[in-house]
Amino acid sequence: MQLKNSCKYLPRYKGASWIKASLPEQGQVWMLGKQRSVKKDKYHSAAYAQEMRKAIGEEPWIWPKRTVYFISDMHADADAFFASLVASGGVKKTGPRDKDFKLTREGRKARFLIGGDCFDKGPSTLRLLRVIRRLIDRGGDVQLLAGNHDVRMLLGILAVGMEPDPRIDHFFIRMGPKMVPFLSEIRDKYLQGKNALLGVPDTRECRRLLYPPKSWFREFPKLAVWAMPESTIEREVQKLRKKLKDFEVDCEKAGLSLRMVYAAARKWQELFLHSKGEYAWFYKRMKLGYREGSFIFVHAGIDDRMAKLISEKGMQHINRKFRKQMYRDPFDFYYGSMANIIRTKYRPIDMPLTRYGVKLLRKKSAVHALVHGHRNLLYGQRVMLRKGIVNFECDTTLDRNSRKKEGLEGLGAAVTIFRPEGLVMGVSTDYPYIKVFEPASISH
Repeated sequence: MQLKNSCKYLPRYKGASWIKASLPEQGQVWMLGKQRSVKKDKYHSAAYAQEMRKAIGEEPWIWPKRTVYFISDMHADADAFFASLVASGGVKKTGPRDKDFKLTREGRKARFLIGGDCFDKGPSTLRLLRVIRRLIDRGGDVQLLAGNHDVRMLLGILAVGMEPDPRIDHFFIRMGPKMVPFLSEIRDKYLQGKNALLGVPDTRECRRLLYPPKSWFREFPKLAVWAMPESTIEREVQKLRKKLKDFEVDCEKAGLSLRMVYAAARKWQELFLHSKGEYAWFYKRMKLGYREGSFIFVHAGIDDRMAKLISEKGMQHINRKFRKQMYRDPFDFYYGSMANIIRTKYRPIDMPLTRYGVKLLRKKSAVHALVHGHRNLLYGQRVMLRKGIVNFECDTTLDRNSRKKEGLEGLGAAVTIFRPEGLVMGVSTDYPYIKVFEPASISH
């Protein structure tokens, strides 16, 4: 299968000399890539081309009216984000500093869609958020989607100082060691000097304010039984026992006293939740999902209940419900189907997507493809046929800590580009070609 006229749409990298990432220059039809570039679930058994033509369908896809750059799972690595922006062709890097960049002609007309998980793992969440803010201030059309790490951080910090509630008293400690690097960032930037802990309670009171009471282990299972199976409740309880045991040890390793932990959590609330906070824009802009033509963009995936709600009410309804539920009833949000959008990996323990849900999306909503991150890959983006619907899996293991863990070399960079002309392109440092997907050339 040959590329048709898509070569002229391959991204042109501007200022690539300022990033430490090796980007592919030539295009290749997506299906001709390594075996890992395309995958079917167990439901599919026929030849790949036959299954793909069936999934694409006879009706033409509705493409975005302007180019969409989808970048997901940066995990606090601003350098990987910069490299991904250059890889899109929408941003030109003009120097070594974070402020040294500008939008290209293509970038001024496009939408930058960040697919969630800005928090966790990387060297600096705050730096990454400042770069995103700069992109917005330079005129970039930026849309943020909620990732599981972003939402867990919000719910964990929200729980600090709230009225006691056994359903959510554990949310802060539940973050465990993933909370520690970010609290250290807050301390280093905002809580220095002799007055840093002025007005902060003593250690014993801070422990009471941060930790769930002992009664939580008795009360939580009683209240949670209406929302989740017993096996899930047991996993939550066991997980919390371990994190309670390890939390102060992890804090001590990072040089954080419990008083500093409490002070950093309160500072986080000021920075992110107060209307004039430096990062208040982040959660204000966040949506659970984004619909553009035949595509639904989310962080992780869809289940049958969400497919039904989307087909009946639409994505705007989903996003309104997301904001309302996340702040007003975090327990129902986090353990319900709504949060499955940010955490599913289509495992047996996850709420299922079946052929019924796919039928609702395709027949009632004219959705042909799901686009998401969350499932980290090692060879760039992947096309997955899941219960008869095309999935673009776009978590390419960007951040340096994950790359080191997975044995990947060099700086990560990746972007999935959706063009109005009717093609999808996957650019990644971990694959030697730009993968090009053209439904029109497959369906015939």
